Amino acid sequence: MSKKVIITAAITGAVHIPSMSEYLPITPEQIINEAVAANKAGASVVHLHARNKENGQPTGSPEIMKEIVEGVKSKCDVIIGITTGGAIGMTSEERLAAVPVCKAELASCNAGSVNFCFSPIADKIKDPKYDWEIPFVKNTYKVPFANTFQGMEDYIRIMSENGTKPEFEVYEVGMLSNISYFVKKGLLKGPVYIQFVLGVMGGLPATVDNLLFLYNTAKKVLGEDFIWSCAAAGKDQFDITTAAMILGGNVRVGLEDNLYISKGVLAKSNAEPVLKVKEIARLLDREAATPDEARKILFS
Repeated sequence: MSKKVIITAAITGAVHIPSMSEYLPITPEQIINEAVAANKAGASVVHLHARNKENGQPTGSPEIMKEIVEGVKSKCDVIIGITTGGAIGMTSEERLAAVPVCKAELASCNAGSVNFCFSPIADKIKDPKYDWEIPFVKNTYKVPFANTFQGMEDYIRIMSENGTKPEFEVYEVGMLSNISYFVKKGLLKGPVYIQFVLGVMGGLPATVDNLLFLYNTAKKVLGEDFIWSCAAAGKDQFDITTAAMILGGNVRVGLEDNLYISKGVLAKSNAEPVLKVKEIARLLDREAATPDEARKILFS
C-alpha cells in the first residue's frame, strides 16, 4: 500500500459562497452528483457539508445531510466523511447532530480552537446573489472557531458510539499535542487519522516548510501510529498536495478548498481537481487508492 494515495474530494464546504462560482454545488442533488463524479474521477473519500437548498447557506440540518449521504451511498461505494465543523458560529449541538443520524465512516474532528477567518471574501463580491452571503463572511472577522477540550472529548465519544472514525483537522502545530492528550487518555485508538489544513487565515500559512514542521512534529508526539493527509486553501492547493505526496502522505482537493483549477480558471466540477492531482500522483509513481484500498489503510 506504500504507493497508494488516498484522494479526498471536499465537495462544497462552508467557506465559499455561491456568488464566487456558478459551479459551487448547493442543492442535495448537486452535492450528490458532484460526490459521485469525484469518486468516478479517482477520489476514494468524499468530505460533505450540507447547504440550504434554496440559497446555498451552510446548514447543520441532519435531515439534509442524511439525504446527501444516502444519495451518495445509493450511487457509489466511496468512503463518506461528514463535517462536524459545520460553519463558523454554529453550536456544538448543531455541528454534531448529523453524526448519530448518518453513522458515516468518517467525520471531521477539529483539533483545537483557531481564528478561521475568510472575511476578505466580502471585498471581492460587489453584487451578491443572496442577502446572507456578505454578513456571513464578515462575521468570521470577530467570531473564533471554538473547539475546547470538553468539546473535542464530546466529539470523539459521540463518533465512537456511532462507529465513525474521527478525521482530525489540524490548522496549528499545538493541535497535535491536543490529539496526543486524548490518545494518552485512552479515548483514541490508532491509527489516528490527521488532515493537515494549511493556508487558512488564522492558521499556518501554506508552505512546504510548515508542512514538514507539522509532519515531523506529528512523528514526535504520536510516534508512527497515525495516517495523514493534507489540504491547502486557495492557489497553493496543488503545490502543497504535491509536496504531501512526495512525503508519502495523502491529499484532499475540491471546491471546498479551492474554486480554481488553474490561475484565473474556475473548476467546473470537483472531478477536475481530482483528475489533476491523480495525474500528479501518477507522475510521482503513486496510484490513487480505491475505496476498498483506502478502507484497509484507514480502518485496519
